[in-house]
Amino acid sequence: MTTLLFFFYIKLLLKAGVTVNEQNMSQKWPIFLLTVAVFMAGLDNGIISAALTTIYHSFHVSPTWGAWSVTIYTLGVATAVPIIGKLSDNYGRKKLFLIEIVLFGIGSLLVAMSPNFIFLLVARFIQAIGGGGLFIIATSYVLATLPKKQQGKVLGLIGGMHGLSAVVGPNIGAVILHITGAWQWLFLINIPIAIFIFFAAISNMKETKQPTNQPLDLKGAIYLTLAIIAVMYAITNIDRFHISSMLQVSVLPYLLAGILLIIFFFQHEKKLEQAGGDPIIAYSILQNRKFQLTLLLGFLAGGFLATIIFIPSYVQQVLQVPAESAGFWLTPLALSAGVGSGLGGYLTDKIGSLRTIMIAGMIGFTGFFMFYTVVQNFSTFLIASSLAGIGLGFLIGAPLNVLAGESTKKNQYGTSIGTLSLSRQIGMTIFPTIFGSFITTGVIKIEPTFQAVFGEKVISFDGVEDGEGYGQIIAEIEKIEDPYLQNQLLEITANVMNSGFQQMFMLAMGISVVVLLITIFIQIKNKNTAP
Repeated sequence: MTTLLFFFYIKLLLKAGVTVNEQNMSQKWPIFLLTVAVFMAGLDNGIISAALTTIYHSFHVSPTWGAWSVTIYTLGVATAVPIIGKLSDNYGRKKLFLIEIVLFGIGSLLVAMSPNFIFLLVARFIQAIGGGGLFIIATSYVLATLPKKQQGKVLGLIGGMHGLSAVVGPNIGAVILHITGAWQWLFLINIPIAIFIFFAAISNMKETKQPTNQPLDLKGAIYLTLAIIAVMYAITNIDRFHISSMLQVSVLPYLLAGILLIIFFFQHEKKLEQAGGDPIIAYSILQNRKFQLTLLLGFLAGGFLATIIFIPSYVQQVLQVPAESAGFWLTPLALSAGVGSGLGGYLTDKIGSLRTIMIAGMIGFTGFFMFYTVVQNFSTFLIASSLAGIGLGFLIGAPLNVLAGESTKKNQYGTSIGTLSLSRQIGMTIFPTIFGSFITTGVIKIEPTFQAVFGEKVISFDGVEDGEGYGQIIAEIEKIEDPYLQNQLLEITANVMNSGFQQMFMLAMGISVVVLLITIFIQIKNKNTAP
């Protein structure tokens, strides 16, 4: 099904190509190449999950240490997006696109050739630096080259491909691993694709601007890079099952250092701009109220996406769907997100970015409200997940990117989109910790609930501490020979777990309402400031 959706998107992209009069060139090929590159880079963020266990065993590392093969990619992407966005504004989007493709291809090759795990982590970081900027460059390229009335449609399709890559990544990884039997092929397959994109882009893409004579703000880039790494490292070290872990030495010092570096960064950028220099992120952009609210919307969009990420757990823990059947339940969610992204782009062209974001907030609220109140079987889950997916598709596609572009000048598109992507990435990192604490509360309630209902210890909770060990609880229940008692325990467990997920869906509804209120506020401000 996802394969059919992929080819459907490619067909739409080829139809979406338009001719830009001032450049007298067709944009079909550039849009196609940018989209394939975005899909490839997004795919690599999730494709590795299919082979994590194999990689752990291959390098003889623990799962905790091995998880850094995913974390380091996230850190690399977060670090890359604002800086690559600025470089593409200054030195040309085609040049940066070619450099990013080369870095991604080299990183993929080095990952596949890794002799040890440390080498693999370094190679994954290089790969992330290459892949992280591709979506930014693709988005800013569209904003810089296509007429405004056609930007939404193309950005929606590119955003849909970006979202689709995250959904199908693990599945494609499993297929490649099954066919080849070697995890290295998950990365070697990128190389011929990268080579094709590189040479096709040389002959089919035109540069969007001439390089600037201004020197690179190296000091600002260092401040920003260190700040992002410190903050993201601290956030990823927070134990989602124990919020108190924020006080640990692996979290709090790095978080404080990151905040301090951000303050230094803002002070430096302000002084540099006042002196006539060219900062990484112009302080005047950050003072723009509309852009500030756009970044807040990006952060909330990250929370929206984080909610979607937890729905597979909801399917298995609350609806009691076996793992082998969960994929079937989740397919409508993936498809609706793709459809929503394309539809959001279409509406952005027709009614504008703000009204489209409002619709996204209302649709998302309705979907999460259904999860909170009525979802009990596949039919109600289908409706709720489709609505949530469409709302998500709206937000990961065109309207937020177009809104960011509207808040800045043409020569700052890459910077604005990169900063927006960073705010969304931070939201995607913070909200799972909050949601995880809700679910942990549900796990903690299982033992006292069993005790209250049966008045005695019916299963062993040994080793289940501080909200961890849901799988162990289910394994203990499945050992019970009495089918009636077993069904009772499973039903009680599902009801208790649902209490935690309901808190998550309530917060998600709150996010949808805040998104709606912010867009209404921006629209009112626009009307009041209109000539």
